[in-house]
Amino acid sequence: MKIHKEGRKILFFTLLTLVALNVLLYIFNAGNDTFNKIFSAVSAVLFLLILQFFRSPYRTLLLHEDLIIAPADGKVVVIEEVEEPEYFQDKRKQISIFMSPINVHITRNPVSGIVKYFKYHPGNYFVAWHPKSSTQNERTTVVVESTAGPEVLFRQIAGAMARRIVWYVNEGDEVSQGEEFGFIKFGSRVDIFVPLDTEIKAELGQKTKGGQTVIAQLKTPPPTLFG
Repeated sequence: MKIHKEGRKILFFTLLTLVALNVLLYIFNAGNDTFNKIFSAVSAVLFLLILQFFRSPYRTLLLHEDLIIAPADGKVVVIEEVEEPEYFQDKRKQISIFMSPINVHITRNPVSGIVKYFKYHPGNYFVAWHPKSSTQNERTTVVVESTAGPEVLFRQIAGAMARRIVWYVNEGDEVSQGEEFGFIKFGSRVDIFVPLDTEIKAELGQKTKGGQTVIAQLKTPPPTLFG
């Protein structure tokens, strides 16, 4: 277990602020020992909560060309056929993974391939399960032409708590399955859009581990006699 780079500065200044406040209380409020102890306990709990937001556990990644691996830790909350209006502009299967505040907030590439499209959208901060969150919240859209052939779209979506999405990919980049493509500070949701003939392996309510849980299998053309 280590601390993710996106949290180091936040944790440093949070710790500095909490220590300073506690020192000031013990200097200028020395007569109220009970309050000071309660404040110290609350400070410790607050720091530990923020610390767990930015944990980065070691993972043994599952790599397979035609499998789609969960891009995030969380719970599968949507499996349905929808119209994808931004890039494909046709029907796709959508799988959505909700990331609670206690989940790891790293987002990982569900497939290997080449980034064909990327766009960042500023927006609102509806709760992640709100119907408008997919199209109106702060979000990024990434489309990767997978090494198996089909294009896969995945989208980081900020929620009510999240106020900043971080990404590490750009159009034209070659990405590897399981590697980090971004981070959603304080969690939220990731949507994945796949072709209609994709075989969904995930189930509603299933818990996922980013980089390890198989959520779908792409349909690839059978090999020909001459390759």
